[in-house]
Amino acid sequence: NPRRDLLTYLIVIVAFVVMQGMNSANLLGSSIKGFLIPICVYISLAVSLNLLVGICGELSLGHAGFMSVGAYTGAVCSALLADLIPFAPLRLAIAMVGGGILAGLVSLIVVVPVLRLRGDYLAIVTLAFGEIIRNVLNCLYISMDGGALFFGFSNPSLPGKLIVNGPQGVQGISRISTFPMGFALIIVTLIVVLNMTNSRAGRAIMALRDNRIAAESVGISATKYKLMAFVTSAALAGMAGALYAMNYSTVTGAKFKFDTSILVLVFVVLGGIGNIRGSIIAATLITFLNTKLATVLTGELAPAEENVVAEEVVVDVEEEAAEETDALTRKDYAFLKEISPNTLTVLKGYAEPMVRDCESGTSFQFVRVGYFCKDPDSTDALPVFNRTVGLNGIKLG
Repeated sequence: NPRRDLLTYLIVIVAFVVMQGMNSANLLGSSIKGFLIPICVYISLAVSLNLLVGICGELSLGHAGFMSVGAYTGAVCSALLADLIPFAPLRLAIAMVGGGILAGLVSLIVVVPVLRLRGDYLAIVTLAFGEIIRNVLNCLYISMDGGALFFGFSNPSLPGKLIVNGPQGVQGISRISTFPMGFALIIVTLIVVLNMTNSRAGRAIMALRDNRIAAESVGISATKYKLMAFVTSAALAGMAGALYAMNYSTVTGAKFKFDTSILVLVFVVLGGIGNIRGSIIAATLITFLNTKLATVLTGELAPAEENVVAEEVVVDVEEEAAEETDALTRKDYAFLKEISPNTLTVLKGYAEPMVRDCESGTSFQFVRVGYFCKDPDSTDALPVFNRTVGLNGIKLG
């Protein structure tokens, strides 16, 4: 229905104009601003997965794996082109396209062996492939020296500066993601998915979904059109992953576990399988509520300690500096370095540390009992678990 598609585009454009206007007028708080790019990412992921689940009728749980390929590829492309293309929006666009292309190619390797599987069997295999991709990335090391890239598998001894550092992920990423680029990604995703749905290929895909035997009897190739849907969905997920990665200073494989695929599937199911507009609304609401509720519940579960005498420690990124600092153990250093590769200002309390891994609108949120940080708006020492990382005094980048 062209009118229905036009209404979908109109809703997205109006929402962007309103939010961008409020942002320009400084009417949005820092927490709301931090949600804008993640919401754009999750909308793109939900719409692209709906192409598989709703239009194609196949259940895939490997979306996070394709997202991680795009994230790592985009971060490496951005670092490689930093000197050649100083204009950040253009570099971001190239990195996103590169992430989408490589994610699409990886999906070919994943999908071709499993095209004959359907239903739960396909879901299990795609889930396994998503975890395999994440574990491969955890063993991957990439360095850059003089404009040349060096690759190693479980071998960190590479010349030059490490861009991808195995389990510690991609560090020192230039945070060049913007809300307008997120809006552009949503529009591109909608154009691709809606036009494909209304095209001859889309009608063939839906025919295979409704009755595969009847569709094949009139000459529709199940292999061709299912492969088309899988690769298109994976490429769009890779582009979303690249945008996601360059919204943070550090990205690790832990952010692309299977629960991320489940979360995106929840967007699709709650919004209505096959309902593109519903996926957009569900992704927006759940992303916002998920982070807000996590912050509130975390604060309730870990109340602030009183009368804590804190010691201020400035920790450099080099491991030698951490080893010389009595206030931080090696385990503490690895934890803090995962948050930020740059200087951290930490106020350490006396309690035993406990880690919870949540997601913030602007950065990774790590809840650590017993570690206190300076509030940028106050001279008081506040516990980390009551605030997101973007607000609690840990200096990112």
